[in-house]
Amino acid sequence: EEFSSKLPGRAEHGWLCSDVFFDFTGTDNGEALPESIPSAPGTLPHFIEEPDDAYIIKSNPIALRCKARPAMQIFFKCNGEWVHQNEHVSEETLDESSGLKVREVFINVTRQQVEDFHGPEDYWCQCVAWSHLGTSKSRKASVRIAYLRKNFEQDPQGREVPIEGMIVLHCRPPEGVPAAEVEWLKNEEPIDSEQDENIDTRADHNLIIRQARLSDSGNYTCMAANIVAKRRSLSATVVVYVNGGWSSWTEWSACNVRCGRGWQKRSRTCTNPAPLNGGAFCEGMSVQKITCTSLCPVDGSWEVWSEWSVCSPECEHLRIRECTAPPPRNGGKFCEGLSQESENCTDGLCILDKKPLHEIKPQSIENASDIALYSGLGAAVVAVAVLVIGVTLYRRSQSDYGVDVIDSSALTGGFQTFNFKTVRQGNSLLLNSAMQPDLTVSRTYSGPICLQDPLDKELMTESSLFNPLSDIKVKVQSSFMVSLGVSERAEYHGKNHSRTFPHGNNHSFSTMHPRNKTPYIQNLSSLPTRTELRTTGVFGHLGGRLVMPNTGVSLLIPHGAIPEENSWEIYMSINQGEPSLQSDGSEVLLSPEVTCGPPDMIVTTPFALTIPHCADVSSEHWNIHLKKRTQQGKWEEVMSVEDESTSCYCLLDPFACHVLLDSFGTYALTGEPITDCAVKQLKVAVFGCMSCNSLDYNLRVYCVDNTPCAFQEVVSDERHQGGQLLEEPKLLHFKGNTFSLQISVLDIPPFLWRIKPFTACQEVPFSRVWCSNRQPLHCAFSLERYTPTTTQLSCKICIRQLKGHEQILQVQTSILESERETITFFAQEDSTFPAQTGPKAFKIPYSIRQRICATFDTPNAKGKDWQMLAQKNSINRNLSYFATQSSPSAVILNLWEARHQHDGDLDSLACALEEIGRTHTKLSNISESQLDEADFNYSRQNGL
Repeated sequence: EEFSSKLPGRAEHGWLCSDVFFDFTGTDNGEALPESIPSAPGTLPHFIEEPDDAYIIKSNPIALRCKARPAMQIFFKCNGEWVHQNEHVSEETLDESSGLKVREVFINVTRQQVEDFHGPEDYWCQCVAWSHLGTSKSRKASVRIAYLRKNFEQDPQGREVPIEGMIVLHCRPPEGVPAAEVEWLKNEEPIDSEQDENIDTRADHNLIIRQARLSDSGNYTCMAANIVAKRRSLSATVVVYVNGGWSSWTEWSACNVRCGRGWQKRSRTCTNPAPLNGGAFCEGMSVQKITCTSLCPVDGSWEVWSEWSVCSPECEHLRIRECTAPPPRNGGKFCEGLSQESENCTDGLCILDKKPLHEIKPQSIENASDIALYSGLGAAVVAVAVLVIGVTLYRRSQSDYGVDVIDSSALTGGFQTFNFKTVRQGNSLLLNSAMQPDLTVSRTYSGPICLQDPLDKELMTESSLFNPLSDIKVKVQSSFMVSLGVSERAEYHGKNHSRTFPHGNNHSFSTMHPRNKTPYIQNLSSLPTRTELRTTGVFGHLGGRLVMPNTGVSLLIPHGAIPEENSWEIYMSINQGEPSLQSDGSEVLLSPEVTCGPPDMIVTTPFALTIPHCADVSSEHWNIHLKKRTQQGKWEEVMSVEDESTSCYCLLDPFACHVLLDSFGTYALTGEPITDCAVKQLKVAVFGCMSCNSLDYNLRVYCVDNTPCAFQEVVSDERHQGGQLLEEPKLLHFKGNTFSLQISVLDIPPFLWRIKPFTACQEVPFSRVWCSNRQPLHCAFSLERYTPTTTQLSCKICIRQLKGHEQILQVQTSILESERETITFFAQEDSTFPAQTGPKAFKIPYSIRQRICATFDTPNAKGKDWQMLAQKNSINRNLSYFATQSSPSAVILNLWEARHQHDGDLDSLACALEEIGRTHTKLSNISESQLDEADFNYSRQNGL
């Protein structure tokens, strides 16, 4: 109906028009707001500011504003419904120029409101303004949730194009609201198409290079961005190649023969231009040949000699010959020899100054003979003097040390057979130098030439080492090197002499007096250690994780593996004594022997055991097996890592093997090298400590299997001995090529330190290193200071395999403990919480695990089930094992937990779920923020 021209009356909370009351408060006191109020002569409300389209970023609300004049009231209508008055915020001002009221109103729109709206179009809002004369409506402003997908719909692809060809790189950015803007990068630098007319980036986000130049080669990346995020595509490598072109022909060469029929050639090169970046080589011949004929050269030959000439006043006559029989032609050689000869023609009877020639003694000839005689005598005297001085200096230099190299095939410990090669008589370093060498006598010593135990820090003395006993063969030869050659295996010859090498654990390191330069040799041997490392924990239905600190060994008990209301005390230990697994043939022990129990415990879900290993993993060079010890003490093969099995599963990583098992026991990894390129990873480290003699300093170099538990044994023993780690340990790749290991000390400051004899370079036989059975090898070097004021030591330790890998340990340390920089033995990532129980032991929250399992355990004909989950987590082998499990997805997640125990975050799982979530709506609500929060809680609870 039309209202009268009179203005409506004003009520307390609304307008009273005729008999109808319009309530603006949103209560039930009146009817709904009208779409319009009858117009009246004059000006209707005019909008100075209308609401704009807006985007909600993440969870932040947006504000919609509008301003109108003259306006007595402004209200928002969203999606056809009035917004409650309490949600409006309004301000009223007076326009001084016109005297009209100006009203500004804004409201907030939240993400929840937009998500809850379900309609045929986007969420929208508009303003409705009232004045005394009527109403006006603003434009509709849409409100959308902003987002940007992670993956590009089309990544640019690499191209190889010829120079001056056209390059087109296609890019379809990820889906997003608002639509993403695209920018191209070349080698991480933005491309400005306005500055380069040859480049066009306007055509549907594609990059077009009209004429390719060499400078256009590079890596191109498509960058998409909107108000929410930025995304980078995969890089596309563009190679602009140049096909080769021939240069001009050279001149024809000379004929290749000097005589007769031959050939001559000319050539050209593929350098105009030369092929670049894989461009095609020139087609056609680079050399052309034609035949040629050359006149044969004729070498010259002499005519016969002429008759002798008459005798001259100088008592000589001559004869000549010519090169004319034949003369040289066509480049032939001229005759060789003299064309003229002369000789005395009076048989010594020629008269000079009225005397016969043979009676004349020229003074110049006599003087020349005297000079030659005296010069020869002087040179001989100087040569003899230099020789004497040189021999004297050499003897003095050899008197300090007679040796600096030993063959450490001797250094396998025990009682050994060895040979001594002496330098010469009278040298204080020789074996009983006062005795004359008898090359026919064979004498034998029985006793350990090297120290088997690092706690048996005893040295050899002259009286004990060089007494003629019944078992040692002393072989004396003229040589500049003393070599100790000891067999690889310890052999016993007769009984031990009571005074030969005393052996016991209660002795400390001692050194010889500086004047008694008896060589100090220490063995590369196994260290006495505890028989095992052990840890325990009590676990129930919620499961947990048992960690052996600083060993790389851990045990994951899944949730539900133990029945409800049951609990078990589970233990785990590492054998640190002599390995019970004896290698057969070429088989090598690659890991520690790990025991977990109790053996009679039954689990309903496979548990995950992580065992470190020292193999450089490659299926081409190694055949790796998992073995288990039976109750009778024998070892049986469980499976080969590359085999298919339904009883257990092995996932081999570069430094550890993660095994899914259903029974407890003792397990170990062995390897059989297939080729000589099979590599064991050794950790090499150097420790140092002062000797009892204040001038001596001992360096001990260890070569152990690259497993944390093997190195922990070394650390434990060095702590007992007061040793200090002098350099960060390094990895040495030791090949199975039968070549030995050499350890040597280099670059010792010559005027500050000297190395004791027999310890400059030591060699370990291949079998001792390759079949070390995880027992640590160590080699000792004894250094001596010239003065007590020397407190700094700088040298290099070279550890290398002959025809193999080499590592250098740089020692730069102070021998004073107060000034020495401490190097940490281990990171403390797993030493604080050896046993973790319940949810805090797992990185993936239980609620998310249940949703993942519910999604993927159901088989899918297209393979979008647990097999996809395994594939996205790099588990592509032996999938038949998971098919036998009641919940394959849960077992896969347990394996992921064991594998990523020390990872920084859940990115790998989040990326996998995001990819899979595009085809599984059940996973779309597992947000990245939920995984981030779970990772933060796990890290905080476990001190990471």
